[in-house]
Amino acid sequence: MSENMQAQHAGRGQPKSRIGTVLSAKMTKTVVVQVERRMKHGKYGKYMIDKKKYKVHDEKSECRPGDQVRIVETRPISKEKRWRVAEVLVKGEALEGAPQS
Repeated sequence: MSENMQAQHAGRGQPKSRIGTVLSAKMTKTVVVQVERRMKHGKYGKYMIDKKKYKVHDEKSECRPGDQVRIVETRPISKEKRWRVAEVLVKGEALEGAPQS
């Protein structure tokens, strides 16, 4: 194998990235982020909103409910956490159901 081919296989590529809204920040160094994506129904063609929740590692505990954040895929941190907060895009208003701190 040439050196150029080895260099291509040595890299890990780009990690997956999603943008979502923080729903809960009640756990230590963990937030729950909801990611929404629009998808077209295969048979009927109507657009639907697919919502998925991720448990995300927040090392600095800087996220609050209502914030819009970018999350990136990472190594498994715990049983359910495979994502971490890359950056806070928009500091949001507190969600209606969340208690004020």
